[in-house]
Amino acid sequence: MSKPSQLKTQISHLQSWLITDALPFWSTQGINPHNGAVYEQLLFDGKPDLTVNQRLRVQARQILVFCVAQQQQWIEDSQPLVNKISQFMQKYGRISTNHAGYAQMLNAQNQIITDKLDTYDFAFYLLSCFHRWHTFKEQSALDEANRLLAYMEVHFKDGSAGWLEGNYQVTHRRQNPHMHLFEAFMTGYEVTGDGRWLAKAGQIFSLFEQFFFNPTKQVLYEHFDSNWQLAIGASNRTIEPGHMFEWVWLLRWYERLTHTPTSLYCDGLYNKAVQIGFDPVSQLIYDGVDEDGKVISASKRCWPLTEFIKASLAQASISTLLERPVFEENAALGIQLLFDFYMHPHIAGSYIDQLDGNNKVLANHAPASTLYHLVVAGIDASKYQQKYL
Repeated sequence: MSKPSQLKTQISHLQSWLITDALPFWSTQGINPHNGAVYEQLLFDGKPDLTVNQRLRVQARQILVFCVAQQQQWIEDSQPLVNKISQFMQKYGRISTNHAGYAQMLNAQNQIITDKLDTYDFAFYLLSCFHRWHTFKEQSALDEANRLLAYMEVHFKDGSAGWLEGNYQVTHRRQNPHMHLFEAFMTGYEVTGDGRWLAKAGQIFSLFEQFFFNPTKQVLYEHFDSNWQLAIGASNRTIEPGHMFEWVWLLRWYERLTHTPTSLYCDGLYNKAVQIGFDPVSQLIYDGVDEDGKVISASKRCWPLTEFIKASLAQASISTLLERPVFEENAALGIQLLFDFYMHPHIAGSYIDQLDGNNKVLANHAPASTLYHLVVAGIDASKYQQKYL
């Protein structure tokens, strides 16, 4: 049985790393001094990768990060930083004045090379807008969120449930964009009190119940055809344990907002992901397995551990005093594994994004996008500590 002090120590360690190392590092070294944009990724030596293409959603994710860090008082006035990132997006990412959102991809010279409008991207544009509104009370951010939703409702729909992948044709549909829309819509409701956003979250909860979750196998499916039937082919049946943990966190959030019971789903997802998702030697989480636990992708990214931490704390928060120590022990283990395997050995504040099947460094760069996972996990952990420890 775990001791609460063990989790408290690990949470303090993570919080300290975020405040002292990660946020100062990414708000300086992670920012292009010439235009205020977020670097897409940093190399293993800490220098920016100046050759790689730039995703506009990464800019939005870092706006989210700097806003929530401001809310926690983990960073000093971040508004100038956020404003410059937003100005970069407006200057280089707009396809036209008639389109909401931003192009999917810029090259290293800030030229649009992929002008798709993407639903996954829109989820993070919405999240960045809601957090700008919540943090700085920018009416323009709330206005933009409304425009984003209005555009989605017209251009990302085809009569079926949910939203398309974007304004372009694809073979399959995915749960992943809807997962982050779920997060965005609940955030929108929390910061505005507008029930319209919670109603949108309810639409996605219905998709989860009907299509994403398999109650027999207790797994989350990723890929579907145009009518939300499971995609054909073994390559489309990969289960991502990290996403299963992420849904546990989201579903418990939805339960708090709506009083809709979600334990049937959360307990099933959590227990199954623990059963099939972990390397038994290192205790790290595989990128992909099948529904019976056969390893499909033995590599291990950093972010599934952050979702394991969040899911464990979400489960602990609704558990009895007798059950709670098991989840707290898991959360403490998750934080410890982050520091054992994924924090950069020489550059304070940077991290390793992915390991191979033998737990050796696979990616020689640190994507800026990973910071979102680490910061949100840190905030969740700090809030848990304040309430329960």
